[in-house]
Amino acid sequence: AHSLEFSEEAYKLAGQPKQLIIVPGAGHVDLYDRVDLIPFDTLGEFFKKNLK
Repeated sequence: AHSLEFSEEAYKLAGQPKQLIIVPGAGHVDLYDRVDLIPFDTLGEFFKKNLK
């Protein structure tokens, strides 16, 4: 899959604020099926800080 490459390109082109989160050992589909791999704390902190 090209998920990492697409994510890196989207990150490069995105404006601020931005944060690229790479989950070690997880593939694209893993993040649909393995909710234990999703970094909810990191995502929550980013949204709380940047969505005002």
